[in-house]
Amino acid sequence: MSTPTSKEEPQSGLAGTASPPVTAAAGATSADPAAASRAFSVEGLTQNVSTVRVGPKYLWALSLAQFGLFAALLTPVFVSMSIKAQELNPTSPETIVGSVLPFGALGALLANPLFGALSDRTRTRWGRRRPWMVGGVVVFLGALAWLAFSPDVVQLTIAWVLAQVSANAVLATLTASFADNVPEFQRGKASSVIALAQNIAILAGLYLAVYLVGNLPLLFIAPGILAVAVILVYSLVARDELPTTPTKPFSWTTLIASFWTNPIKHPDFGLAWWGRFLITFGTFMFTTYRLLYMQDQIGIEDVGEATATVAFGVLLYTIALLVSAAVSGWVSDRVRRRKVFVWGSTALTAVGLVILAHVDSVGGFYFAEIVLGFAFGIYAAIDTALVVDVLPDPERPGKDLGVINIANALPQSLAPAVGLFLLGLGGGQNYTLMLWGAGVAVLLGALVILPIKKVR
Repeated sequence: MSTPTSKEEPQSGLAGTASPPVTAAAGATSADPAAASRAFSVEGLTQNVSTVRVGPKYLWALSLAQFGLFAALLTPVFVSMSIKAQELNPTSPETIVGSVLPFGALGALLANPLFGALSDRTRTRWGRRRPWMVGGVVVFLGALAWLAFSPDVVQLTIAWVLAQVSANAVLATLTASFADNVPEFQRGKASSVIALAQNIAILAGLYLAVYLVGNLPLLFIAPGILAVAVILVYSLVARDELPTTPTKPFSWTTLIASFWTNPIKHPDFGLAWWGRFLITFGTFMFTTYRLLYMQDQIGIEDVGEATATVAFGVLLYTIALLVSAAVSGWVSDRVRRRKVFVWGSTALTAVGLVILAHVDSVGGFYFAEIVLGFAFGIYAAIDTALVVDVLPDPERPGKDLGVINIANALPQSLAPAVGLFLLGLGGGQNYTLMLWGAGVAVLLGALVILPIKKVR
């Protein structure tokens, strides 16, 4: 990562300094001359950190964009890929799930920081983020159609890699746009909006699977059509201003640096990265195999009945999540605390995974889903705000948010493979060992949050 030529100013709010005064009539904050000056002294990859309050129109557009993108991206991860795997290999579908998903997540790992950095450097009359969001979601829809009609594992794998690369081009620029538009004093609330939208999207995808379990092509493609529509809406609503200073000439060193932010120089950022990595790793070890867990561990063999049971469990999960996310984001902004919410909810997620390791009934599964939903609602509502608060250079968010999103993508590549390995120990279908492993990983994720200093 290139180093700014001027000394960084301290961040406002949770970093311990006072926030700029809010102009009540206009709902905007006063300009920060130091930040404006710094914008001209660095590479000028983005506009100054926003101090303008976002309104309901933006928040609705943000929530719809997150909902549509995650419905299209995670429905295959949680449901339709497992159904497709049973169609291609009825005797051992978990081997397809455990081998195909890691390749796609590897594509996401590379795409997220790359497209975040590219969008920082993009200059078009349509903005910087907008071309990547719109172009990426159109390619994503084509990849979902290819997934639906893939006749073998090779094509399924290639299509899934393309789907993850294109979807993460959208996600990287959508996240950077969030940092561009939302001021520090609204990040808790806006993070809650993202958390609610993403998890309602998962629920919607599962219930869509209940009704379309016999129509796999439509199950893959319909959420993609929705994603195209809502990303277009967000692209029209969100500000996408161009910087006034030129970018440095392209170099391969700059490109390679887009995958790296020095954790020694920026320890809080590094700790936030590891916290995100470990909780994503642990939760994906379970959610990747959630449908197969229901069939093998709980004993509901019929795929339609198992899908319906999982969907109701996720409904309970989402209700608990809605309650905790809606309250915790607001409370976090009011008390000006992030860490206690993030590490506490992460530890509770570990408890929920261990509960799952020892239940053998649908009722026990439902209880564990409620615990996990309540915990993850708090985490998802606050963690995005915490990450943005510890960015090394908040005026260049695309690159560093792309790096932080590696912590979303890399564990999705590793978790299915590690989960498959643990499942195979002790004679196979060892969900108890797999879930204990997931719980330990998540607990470590809670512990690494504690030493963060920049955010209270």
